[in-house]
This record gives sequence, structure tokens and C-alpha cells, in this order.
Amino acid sequence: MEPLIRCEGLGKDYAVGGSVVHALRALSLQVQPGEFVAVMGPSGSGKSTFMNVVGCLDKPTTGHYWLAGEAVDAMDRDELAVIRNRRIGFVFQQFNLLARTSALDNVELPLLYSDVSKAQRHERARRRLQQVGLGERMGHHPAQLSGGQQQRVAIARALVNDPSLILADEPTGALDSRTSVEVMALLQDLNREGITVIVVTHEPDVAAFASRSVLFRDGRVVSDTRQTPRDARRVLAEMPSPADA
Repeated sequence: MEPLIRCEGLGKDYAVGGSVVHALRALSLQVQPGEFVAVMGPSGSGKSTFMNVVGCLDKPTTGHYWLAGEAVDAMDRDELAVIRNRRIGFVFQQFNLLARTSALDNVELPLLYSDVSKAQRHERARRRLQQVGLGERMGHHPAQLSGGQQQRVAIARALVNDPSLILADEPTGALDSRTSVEVMALLQDLNREGITVIVVTHEPDVAAFASRSVLFRDGRVVSDTRQTPRDARRVLAEMPSPADA
């Protein structure tokens, strides 16, 4: 099977003041379709830079990156935007929702750059909001939603273009313990449907829900471990309900 993600010798340098920071150093990594991977490491380890390169938000200084067999490092800005919109969904720690826009309109945003009619945009956004359990909250604005509900809107937005890859950068960082597990349960459900998921996190408890854990340090992979993931739905069932807490 061809890897969904194939990186060979990736390097990424940044000029900071009068010096050069080597954020990635000759990094090689493959991710197969349908994997759930946690990328871990301390601050400055290169994990966020790696996500930006894999997400086609940035280009490597050296090395090569293929996404679903396409040579991404050779693409120009417009080509990167097309492949990003077609293949990748993003979930961020701070949700990045438009405050004055309904949940439905927030989810529709990625479709504004696609050749999709207004009726199709509404239908696809509604379907994804229903999938994440917010069918009754479509008209609500972010301020009317809890943190967990806002992250569900963000996940629905990531899904609306039917991506093959979800990149989640610290998706539970702004959430309480129970809501964090609920978000990880949703990501596991999506992974079971065949979507490849990569979660960038510094929390071992979050990484435990992935089936593979990759540790970065100083821009390099220092360990790559397969593991039996914790079942987030089972963890939720064993946690006290909010009413009992």
C-alpha cells in the first residue's frame, strides 16, 4: 500500500535574528492510510513545524514530501492551496471559529473555495454537524456554545470537504478532562471510518488514544512506537457523569 504521507530527509530552517534555527533536521517518516498517529515532543522539538509542512501550510527547506503520491515540495502556493482544501482537514487548539457567524456558516467556510452550490454547502455542513452531535445547535454562534461544542464545530468544518487526512494541533489543550476524552472519542470514530488522523500533543494521556506514537526532539524522530490505543468510548463510560461530579 502506498503511504498517504511520505517524508524523506525533511529539513526546515528559520532565520531568527542573526542566527538560523533548524526546526526539522533530515526527518524521514511514513504514515499509512487509516493510521491514527500521535506526534509528541517538548516545545521546540519540531512537531508543529512538521504539521505545517505535512498540512501544506509551509514548504521544507530541504528534502521531499509526498501526499497520496503527489510531490508536495515541488508545488507552488496555488497548488498547495488546492491540495490542502481537497485532502486535509485542520483542527486547532483555539477552534479558530468566526465569532459573529453561526455554527452552520463556520462549517461551510471551506466550501466557499470549492465549486459547490449554496444548497450543497448547506446540506454538507448540516450532515457534518449532525455527525458530531450538534444537529440542534446549527444556528448558534460560538459564544453560545461550550468549549467542547466549539471544538466539535471545528471538527465538522475539518470534515466538510471529505478529507483523507485530519491534522489536529493540541485539539484538547483548551478543554477539561471529560470534554477532552469526548473529542478523542470523536476522532477515534472518524479514524475507524478510514480517515487518517495525526494529533500533535504534549500530553501522554491524549497520545494514548492513538495507535502509534512518534516522539520528536530537536527536529528529529527519536522514537516511533506502535501501541494498543485506549478506547475513548470505554473511558467515557467509566467516568462520572457531569451530574454526578
